[in-house]
Amino acid sequence: MSISQTVTDFVTLAIQAGGWMELDRLYLQNRVLAMVGEESLDPVSPVVVTKTSLELLDELVEQALKNGIVQKESADLEIFEAQLMDFLTPPPSVVNALFAQHYEKDPVDATDYFYKLSKENDYIKTRAIAKNIVFPAETEYGQLEITINLSRPEKDPKQIAAARQATQVNYPKCVLCMENEGYKGRTNYPARTNHRIIRMNLDGESWGFQYSPYAYYNEHSIILSEEHRPMVISKETFHRLTRIIEVLPHYFVGSNADLPIVGGSILTHDHYQAGRHIFPMEKAPIEQYFELSDFPLLNAGIVKWPMSVIRLQSPNSEDLVEAATLILDKWQHYSDEEVSIRAFSEDGTPHHTITPIARRKGSLFEMDLVLRDNNVSDEHPDGIFHPHQEVQHIKKENIGLIEVMGLAVLPPRLDDELKEVEKYVLEKENHIANYHKEWANEMKAKYSFNEGNVKETIQKEVGQIFAQVLADAGVYKRTVKGQAAFKRFINSL
Repeated sequence: MSISQTVTDFVTLAIQAGGWMELDRLYLQNRVLAMVGEESLDPVSPVVVTKTSLELLDELVEQALKNGIVQKESADLEIFEAQLMDFLTPPPSVVNALFAQHYEKDPVDATDYFYKLSKENDYIKTRAIAKNIVFPAETEYGQLEITINLSRPEKDPKQIAAARQATQVNYPKCVLCMENEGYKGRTNYPARTNHRIIRMNLDGESWGFQYSPYAYYNEHSIILSEEHRPMVISKETFHRLTRIIEVLPHYFVGSNADLPIVGGSILTHDHYQAGRHIFPMEKAPIEQYFELSDFPLLNAGIVKWPMSVIRLQSPNSEDLVEAATLILDKWQHYSDEEVSIRAFSEDGTPHHTITPIARRKGSLFEMDLVLRDNNVSDEHPDGIFHPHQEVQHIKKENIGLIEVMGLAVLPPRLDDELKEVEKYVLEKENHIANYHKEWANEMKAKYSFNEGNVKETIQKEVGQIFAQVLADAGVYKRTVKGQAAFKRFINSL
């Protein structure tokens, strides 16, 4: 296809996206032409476009590379691609107006529109996400979801060196701030020209709704405070979560905890994660109900899960908020030395918080409260309730919201490392990492490996390790002693 046809087709998609009109065609064609380093355009009639926006983007980038406008493997290339895709993205005011129009029909229509836009304009990196390795793992807690995350591009040494030398700029303050919308990006900061945020009013406070560029699950979205302020779990958090599932009843929404070790990767900006995905924890049943005397209409129970989870259900969202607040307040001050649970250090440092997740179940509001404790000890310097040393060859990072719910986000190193483990157990020449050897030897003793079963068997064992990772992070162990201690806490409410 000629570059003239590519430019014309790309501009057709830009007009169809709703940010431009046919009258803008010549202007847009000249803008795109200049960006890819061409000086003239052959007369081409607009036709029905059969190629995807990403295919056309590739053709434009290829022309720009040929013309020396950008270099391969450079930070400038990501910036360049985002600037091209900005033509396919209506301005924020138009995106918000179109979202509102769809929302009047149905909230599902609104998120479908915004999700489709975010994929077609390459804000959501669908091609990178497709590289992730995903497999299920049967455990005693049901089927867990395992992903080896290969979607985030690794920077080459030149990019890392350039980032080190780049001027440090405190704008935007972080990758979640509203100021990212339309930001060009720089050597050490992602390109956001094609980024859009839907404005949300949550009880008079301004919040934003956007999708995650490297989605870990279906319609992985982020709901962020307009104000750059630290994460806090409080009564206001529970109230906002119930408001969000009123606005987007087809989504779940949850918050990372607000303390180091048990918190997420960004504690400096108040935000939640949402989406259209049923996680393994949601499918887990309540194994023991209990009563909260102040809330007669409320169902409360302990969930059958490796972490310590209390599930609340009520037709009344305010009851849910009040009950969750009662549990949070109690947990923040609750200690039980018999099971190494301490609410505060001697210097008064707090160690207890909650990872909350809210969803709708028909007319009911449902909230899961996952009890978290970030104490460390001589035996467990990374965290008493953190993946312990013996499972860190698979997962040593913090256990945040997504993993709490049963979806493992495992590091990219495992892609190559598990292939070497396969060779090792098949007694082929290999370069197995030393930290996998003990595990591999245990598997060799347990299974009779062959070419037909080796991959599936190792994946099954990775799933069992992830279940143990979650059990390590659980404050009340699933033992007689641990469950008796959990009941003591429940009885204190």
